[in-house]
Amino acid sequence: MRRKFGISTRLAAGALAVAVLGTLNVATADAGSGTDPTAAARARASYDAINKYFDAGKGLLLEEYPNTQSNPYSYVWPYSQAAIAAEDLAGVPGAGRAGAAEADRRLAAYEYYWNAGTTPTGYDSYVRPPNGQGGDKFYDDNEWIGLNLIQRYKRTGDRAALARAKDIFALVVHGWDTDPSHPCAGGVYWTQAPWSQDRNTISNGPGAELGAHLYLLTRDRSYLTWAQRMYKWAQDCMLAPNGLYWDHIDLAGKVEKTQWSYNQGVMLGAGVLLFKATGDAKYLRDAKSVANASLAFYNTPEILAKQGAAFNSIWFKNLLILDSVAPDSRYRKAMQAYADSTWTTLRDPSTNLYKFHEGSVELLQQSGITQVHALLAWPRSRYHLLA
Repeated sequence: MRRKFGISTRLAAGALAVAVLGTLNVATADAGSGTDPTAAARARASYDAINKYFDAGKGLLLEEYPNTQSNPYSYVWPYSQAAIAAEDLAGVPGAGRAGAAEADRRLAAYEYYWNAGTTPTGYDSYVRPPNGQGGDKFYDDNEWIGLNLIQRYKRTGDRAALARAKDIFALVVHGWDTDPSHPCAGGVYWTQAPWSQDRNTISNGPGAELGAHLYLLTRDRSYLTWAQRMYKWAQDCMLAPNGLYWDHIDLAGKVEKTQWSYNQGVMLGAGVLLFKATGDAKYLRDAKSVANASLAFYNTPEILAKQGAAFNSIWFKNLLILDSVAPDSRYRKAMQAYADSTWTTLRDPSTNLYKFHEGSVELLQQSGITQVHALLAWPRSRYHLLA
């Protein structure tokens, strides 16, 4: 089994962090003027819980806490979200050397998942030998890491990160369906695993984002061509009449019509990036349309809770990417309301672990809510650095 929906988190945040939070003004700083200290402290406490409770040695992390899994390490999907949380924290003004060093440490441990023996190369779903058994490649797993690397490059100028992002995009292109007889021919498959031939919004939307970022950074038009192709496939095959995106289509033509928040996020984010790449206002109109439809659809804490913090964090990040081009106070307001509700109702104040459901806390969801808090600490002037 590869994915488990929920949250596995590690208890963290010492008494000092809790005491500091108790003295902070709960009023949110203006998004355009500077860092919100409350959000920054919440993010730090939530991330410290990951390090305290999920540490598995070697820079790797547990899938959940307490860990009931047979695997000693997490799959790459939840690990990537913890690494992205570290990168988001490193981008908070004032994070300094400690924040940068933690992002470096998380980036380094990706190598345990890297499979250099395949063509194209890419990240396996699980830690590779001799530390683990490896696993199938999932295109969306690799896309999240690619976007993590793009954000790192934009923050630091790390050219090795940019080069690896290019390698990942070559893998994504390799995943394109080339059989014209298939229903909704085209699209990037979800995985190389033999048990699934689905083509998903979540394997095409972030692929389009990664390609658009690479075009904007390199001006190599092949990246733009592929980004537009992936985006158009998702629009043609996954866009529902309500203005939101369905999840996937199989080779029999059956569409899974669940509308997850992260699907909306990656598609509106791709629209923003393609607008920046081409100047075509249609892409920006598309992005605003999805933003409006998704804000109306996910409009209660109950509905957002069913999505999970990891999916919601991706949606919110992309709303901020849209905000960087077309400012709208509703995006940050919705994000702030979600963060406040989660902090006050689902967090164990003695550990800073979030109990989204009974049982173990999942690394995936702890990492997602940490990202939400961290990005609320970013001033709007830095949203253009997001990926």
